[in-house]
Amino acid sequence: MTNPSFQPYDNPRVTGGADPCRGRVRWSPGQSLFVCIMYGGAITGLVFATPGAVALFLASSAITLCLGHSLGMHRRLIHKSYTCPKRLEAMLVYLGTLVGMGGPYTMTHTHDLRDWAQRQPACHDFFAHRQPMLKDWWWQLHCRIELDEPPQIDSKTGVANPHFYQWLNDYARVQQIPWAMLFFVIGGLPWLLWGVCMRVAVSLTGHWLVGYFAHNQGGRHFYIAGAAVQGFDVRGCGLITFGECWHNNHHAYPGSAKLGLFPGQADPGWWVLVWAARRGWVKDIRLPKDLPPRPELMPAACAPGSYCAASTGRGV
Repeated sequence: MTNPSFQPYDNPRVTGGADPCRGRVRWSPGQSLFVCIMYGGAITGLVFATPGAVALFLASSAITLCLGHSLGMHRRLIHKSYTCPKRLEAMLVYLGTLVGMGGPYTMTHTHDLRDWAQRQPACHDFFAHRQPMLKDWWWQLHCRIELDEPPQIDSKTGVANPHFYQWLNDYARVQQIPWAMLFFVIGGLPWLLWGVCMRVAVSLTGHWLVGYFAHNQGGRHFYIAGAAVQGFDVRGCGLITFGECWHNNHHAYPGSAKLGLFPGQADPGWWVLVWAARRGWVKDIRLPKDLPPRPELMPAACAPGSYCAASTGRGV
């Protein structure tokens, strides 16, 4: 039965009463096999490392993670924190699919389900990353959660490129094959292993690690009253995560295109977005000051057990 105490959720894609606590974590064979292949290829790649292969890994990882995952999937497709031409969005989302976490509809659904659950007064450990690291790694990379009463999530209405995104979603893992073939032709086995397997394995592991620490420990400026899961900033990782490590800021202002809100918080994704805006490629960039007030958003000093010096927190 749905718990009537759950607070409303402000994402229009998520509707209907649901229970974020009761459910089961089940092994996902297809996902697990894909991860194991990427890990196996990455381990093998250590034996066949060449300067060119490592350079390819670094360049392709930066492009897919920054332009694809951070700017395309996360800040544009999911949060609509800026606008851009349909073709540019499609290119960014395609690059985001190459990261290996899933296609556009899978990513939107997964993000919305997790975000919705974390904002409730209580949620399943799967969403909160409460289990030990090894178990959480297994859950997040090899399994899926099946809630007894899931919310209704509409990931497709209103998207800019529905047919292309559906194709991307249906064949998300297959997108690695053309690049694997191209890299093999150009640089042989080392380029294939480092340009595909190592890149995907490191991206998946890095994304999980940031998510694990960003929901368990770290610094923070904000507190979300009534939320089961709080976001934390993973310091020292701004450059390698392209700004995605400033997760406390993101929990506070999910619609903001800028994630590094305070001095010293490097946000390369934001730097690229500003560069693109100056060239007229993107516009309507949203910042915290452009978002509607959130009564539940407070300074970190208002967290339970802390002295609350103020009652609200829109001070960015």
